[in-house]
Amino acid sequence: MPIKKILIVDDSATERHFMGEILTGQGFDVSFAEDGESGVKKAKADKPDLVLMDVVMPGLNGFQATRAITHDDETKHIPVIICTTKGQETDKVWGMRQGAKDYLVKPVNGADLLSKIAALG
Repeated sequence: MPIKKILIVDDSATERHFMGEILTGQGFDVSFAEDGESGVKKAKADKPDLVLMDVVMPGLNGFQATRAITHDDETKHIPVIICTTKGQETDKVWGMRQGAKDYLVKPVNGADLLSKIAALG
């Protein structure tokens, strides 16, 4: 199924804006959530084709939110790409174990992001 609707979950307004600009410029329909808890709710309500998930956020962190999305029958079909400053190999392995399909380290390169999205589509 082609990816059209993307939910960006990030507590940084700068990151949301940056990734949103890249994606809307490529014709994607982008929505936003500012923390893990609202990201999980929005994923259930809006059923996006992809979730881009930050890790370090107040409340429910990105690893917990990814696990919630990928283990729930309503949302487990939605792929999650983690986009975070946490660049250690252990972080990447842990993120993938939570159900993420891919992992990008910030600062996110626009071409890398688009290529990872294309690989899922």
